[in-house]
Amino acid sequence: MENLLRVMTDNWWVPLLRGIAAILFGLMALIWPGLTVYALLLIFGAYALFDGVMATIVAFQRKSSDDRWWAWALDGLLSILIGLMALFWPEAMAVAFVIWMAIWGVLAGIFRIVAAIRLRHEIEGEWALALSGVLLVIWGVLLALVPAAGLLSIAWLIGVFALLIGVVMIVLALRLRKLKSAI
Repeated sequence: MENLLRVMTDNWWVPLLRGIAAILFGLMALIWPGLTVYALLLIFGAYALFDGVMATIVAFQRKSSDDRWWAWALDGLLSILIGLMALFWPEAMAVAFVIWMAIWGVLAGIFRIVAAIRLRHEIEGEWALALSGVLLVIWGVLLALVPAAGLLSIAWLIGVFALLIGVVMIVLALRLRKLKSAI
């Protein structure tokens, strides 16, 4: 577990970048709620692709020290898959996009909650990772409950939850950076 903690603290900047990306995505959704479905799909696709690449990097860095590194890899690969789908098939995805985002939110949230539970005895501030997971699960469930409303009517919901998740990920990154200094 000490190697896991070292990998997390050495790579504190990864959740920082993920948080910044989530905040930028959230701000775009809030500032331009009237975006066309096509533009929102492209923005979300770019965000999910970036988030997935960052999660996959963490997974492979943790491979030697964490027997459950695959959970991070699944989180990353799921994000990459949905990001690519949003970027390359936006017209076909427009109808199903809300459901795909809901599934992604729930699964990615569960993976983050599991990771936080595993880290609860190792670091202070694991609640930030858990909270980002809980927020993703809530976001996914809310999206699944209102798919007929369409993307434009839930742009504010998407933006607010992306901002919250981004802030929580930045808090986690700063805690990890502080822990790295203490080690």
